[in-house]
Amino acid sequence: MPNLPAPPTAICFDLDDTLIDDTGASSQGLRAVMERLGHPDFGAARALWDVQTEISFAAYLRGNLSLEQQRRERVRALAVQAGHTDIADQHCDDLYRLYLEAHRSAWRVFPDTVAALNALGSAGYRLAVVTNGAESLQHAKLQALELTPYFHAVVCADTAGAGKPDPRIFHMTAQRLGVDPSACWHVGDQIQSDGVGAVASRMRPVLIDRHGRPRVEGVTTIGGLDELLRMVGLGVPGLAPAAGSL
Repeated sequence: MPNLPAPPTAICFDLDDTLIDDTGASSQGLRAVMERLGHPDFGAARALWDVQTEISFAAYLRGNLSLEQQRRERVRALAVQAGHTDIADQHCDDLYRLYLEAHRSAWRVFPDTVAALNALGSAGYRLAVVTNGAESLQHAKLQALELTPYFHAVVCADTAGAGKPDPRIFHMTAQRLGVDPSACWHVGDQIQSDGVGAVASRMRPVLIDRHGRPRVEGVTTIGGLDELLRMVGLGVPGLAPAAGSL
């Protein structure tokens, strides 16, 4: 990778679909809700769930919906698609609890996550998680998957008072790490929240794409964390490239 800048002092990571396979876990949760609703088409349900999540969660981050309200919107959209035109809030809440139970049972780190965090930590990098997910759930994931000890800071949108791509959440993270934002790289899978947010906060963005999607010109993109280690001059013997890495 030519013309790389000097290695950073600190590296921030998005959590879902960067270190943890949230797409797989959410599919598990979605199937549980679909079964309860009698929804027959996973492809249609997945597409709707992703779009409605983007809309409702963005409204939550703006303060227009509560956490419970955005969850109800997502479940209600799925229920309507399955033919249930009238569903009470309590029923939505029950269905979302079912979703969370199935989601939790499917929490998994990507195969390259632990080895990469070990290598970076051993090399002296200060590491943080920057996530728009709810703090209680994100901390539960980190603890359950034994990732908590790797990080010097975990900053979540609901307690930070701002979510990605707002520069404030990145600046808060840099402050907790004790470094200037310009000394940080931020690794995430979303061009808007992670890429644009990092640039706006003066961090260097590194997009991770584990699915082989078309790459964005001018944006450093990696297929797995093995590539990140090479970017900072590290290598881990036996660390296989992630699925989709080239």
